[in-house]
Amino acid sequence: MKTNTLIACLVLVVLCSSPGNGQLSSTFYDKMCPKALSIVKAAVKQAVAKENRMGASLLRLHFHDCFVNGCDGSILLDDSANFTGEKTAGSNNNSVRGFDVIDTIKTQLEAACIGIVSCADILATAARDSVVQLGGPTWRVQLGRRDSRSASLSGANSQIPAFTSSLSALTSSFSNKGLSTNDMIALSGAHTIGQGRCTTFRTHVYNETNINSAFATSVKANCPSTGGDNNLSPLDVQSSTVFDNQYYINLKSQKGLLHSNQELFNGGSADSQVTTYSTNRNTFFTDFAAAMVNMGNISPLTGTNAGEVRKNCRKPN
Repeated sequence: MKTNTLIACLVLVVLCSSPGNGQLSSTFYDKMCPKALSIVKAAVKQAVAKENRMGASLLRLHFHDCFVNGCDGSILLDDSANFTGEKTAGSNNNSVRGFDVIDTIKTQLEAACIGIVSCADILATAARDSVVQLGGPTWRVQLGRRDSRSASLSGANSQIPAFTSSLSALTSSFSNKGLSTNDMIALSGAHTIGQGRCTTFRTHVYNETNINSAFATSVKANCPSTGGDNNLSPLDVQSSTVFDNQYYINLKSQKGLLHSNQELFNGGSADSQVTTYSTNRNTFFTDFAAAMVNMGNISPLTGTNAGEVRKNCRKPN
């Protein structure tokens, strides 16, 4: 009787601690699809080599996915006659990109192990691999997310932090997702790579005073006061294709491209952490990696009773 009881208890422990029953694990695919991570890494490496900016785009996809109802792959869903996704939200429309890279990765994974690797996990892994490809830190991606069958256009319009946000608004947006102010300032460092559209920074460079005048003048050359909304400028004017701590150095010189960027160094409570990151790249890298793990833990769908593993990342099964 004691032996049977012990066996029953051990079975219960295994079931309750299994990644498929509620928690994420960095080893989730080790047995079910052992080549999964290497497939994602190779595809990201190829995509970034073809276009450096793609690294920033893939990182941003994961961020915009997680901030709307959790990291569930909802941002990848296309609109259809009976379904409205998140791609046309204000923060996403004509802005988020990299969907074709995710499609390629998904096709390769389905060929290697059918119906195993979720689109949400592809986003999380591709984000990490993109950062590494551009010279940034690595981290152990927690895996085991499942994909949602739905999306939220209203959530995408209201929950993704706006480029016009104040420091207090940014802090609240991240706090609402269970992320600390420290996480927020570290994750903002993702803007050390990538480009911003003229429409997102025009007001900041033309009408605001918390910006270096020479920098503003240089940006205006590619962002007229009217028109040219989709013209691009680097978020980090010094090294937009290298993941480093230059973004924070720029903020200290009032060279933040977006209003929300410069809010992090504008005489407020974030100034100290920005200063630390501007002088210590390793501290920034450590904090960024930890914050990415925290962000990836926002409301994941786990277990066989939640969500699904999509066959095609653009539509529910």
